[in-house]
Amino acid sequence: MVVITLTDCPAALRGVLTKWLLEINPGVFVGRVNARVRENIWALVKKFAKNGRATMVFNASNEQRLDFRVHNSEWEPIDFDGIKLILHPSPARVKKLSALRLGYSKASKRRLAKQAANRANSRPPAKYPSSYAVIDIETTGLSPEKNEIIEIGAVKIVEHEVIDTFEVLVASNSVIPPNIERLTGITGQLIEKEGLEPVMALKSFIEFIGVYPLVAHNMSFDMGFLNAACAKHGVGLIANELIDTLELSKKYVLGVKNYSLKNLAEKFQIETNTSHRSLADCLTIHMLYEKLIKIV
Repeated sequence: MVVITLTDCPAALRGVLTKWLLEINPGVFVGRVNARVRENIWALVKKFAKNGRATMVFNASNEQRLDFRVHNSEWEPIDFDGIKLILHPSPARVKKLSALRLGYSKASKRRLAKQAANRANSRPPAKYPSSYAVIDIETTGLSPEKNEIIEIGAVKIVEHEVIDTFEVLVASNSVIPPNIERLTGITGQLIEKEGLEPVMALKSFIEFIGVYPLVAHNMSFDMGFLNAACAKHGVGLIANELIDTLELSKKYVLGVKNYSLKNLAEKFQIETNTSHRSLADCLTIHMLYEKLIKIV
C-alpha cells in the first residue's frame, strides 16, 4: 500500500498521480504499486511539486512495517536506533534557524561567478528528461487557422519506459482531403463514428500529459495546432516544457537526405509502423528521442 499526500502543489500533479493511485480526498492518494513504480512516482512528485509539500508512506520489510518520505517539509525524518521517526522542530529552533544569515559572502560570490564564467564554454549539455510525454497530431492540412486536428496521440514515458498511451479521434466539420485519407487511413465516416468533441478531446489530452515535458517531431507544427484549438474552444493553453526532436536532429545528426521522421528512423534503424497515425508516430518519436539523447 502507498499513501501520498500533497499540500499546495500544482493541480496538474494531482492529475498525474491519478494514473496510478486513487484520490480519496483532495490531495490524498492511495494505491498498490510495486517498488519501482513507487520510486518513479515519488521522483515525479519531487520534480513537479514546485513549492508545495508532499509526504509518502508505504509498506516496508522492517520492524515498523512501514517507511515514509517527505518533500519540502520542516519536519525531518530521523533514525533512532533503527526506528524511523519524524523530528518536529521546536518554535525556538525554527526561530534560531530563521535568524541565521544564509548564503555566500561577497568574496565567495565573486569567486564562484568567476569560476562559472570560466566553465561556461566547456559546460556539458543540459540533461534531457528521462520522464516525458511524446505527442503527435493528424490534421486536415497545414494551417492552424484554416485546418483542424482530426487525431491526437501521446505516449507517457517514465524513466525511459512507456507506461501509458493516449489516442483519440477528434470530431471535425471539415471535409478530410483525399490525400490525408490516403496518408492516414482516417476517413470522414470514421471521424463521424468515433470522433470525440474537440473540447473533450483536448481536455482528456491535457489531463493525460499533465506537467510532463513534451517531446515531438516538428514541435511548432503540433503546438501551433493544439494551442490554436485550445484558444478556439476555451481550453487553457498548453505551457509544458517543449523538446523538438527535429531541432535536435538538425543539430547533431549528419548524413541524412532530410530530417523527416521516416528518414531519421531509417538512419537509426528504428522499426516503424507503416501507418501514418498519431500513436504510431509517437512511439517512433520516443525511440528517436532515446537515440538522440545518447549522442547530444
